[in-house]
Amino acid sequence: MTDLTLYSMPSSGNSYKVRLMLAHLGKSYRHVGLEDDTQALADAHAAGTLPLGKLPVLVLGDGTALPESNAILCYLAEGSDWMPEDPLTRAQALGWMFWEQNQHEGVIAVRAALQTYPSRAHLATPERMAELLEAGHGILARMEAHLTGRDWFAGNAPSVADIALYAYTHSAGTKGGFEMDRFPAITGWIARMAALPGHVALDEVPA
Repeated sequence: MTDLTLYSMPSSGNSYKVRLMLAHLGKSYRHVGLEDDTQALADAHAAGTLPLGKLPVLVLGDGTALPESNAILCYLAEGSDWMPEDPLTRAQALGWMFWEQNQHEGVIAVRAALQTYPSRAHLATPERMAELLEAGHGILARMEAHLTGRDWFAGNAPSVADIALYAYTHSAGTKGGFEMDRFPAITGWIARMAALPGHVALDEVPA
């Protein structure tokens, strides 16, 4: 029996972050899958299940609904090795998480979404896709520069920052069409993340 319920979109990187964090922590939870453009998702919106109007949402044992993927990561990671104890390293991890939502997701995830979801295909104009491709390669270059000569984004061990950035970056080539062979340091980091004990893939969704 578990006191955690996760409402997540199986195909979404933001939702995947939380499932991945829960897997690494070995926490059991009830999963409610709400895929894009489905009646189940519309019903969840109508019922007020999603406090900020989007997924994922983690519902705690007392009924508290916690939205926002990176906020959920921080809540779950508190007191574990995934949340750095050192104040500076923690701040650096949080900085990358803020950047992930403010800069990274709006380009890397958006280009993938325009190619993945039929309901958004009309937005995938050649001009928009080219713009996102160029911007995305710039974002990936920033990550590449940071990872060159280091294994993880903050400190000497994997942290919440790595979980946050891995979710959309690991599929940037296959889903977003980005040229990942240009970024060997990122490719190595992706492999290190996938090799960690407890790792689950995007398509490993609880029943």
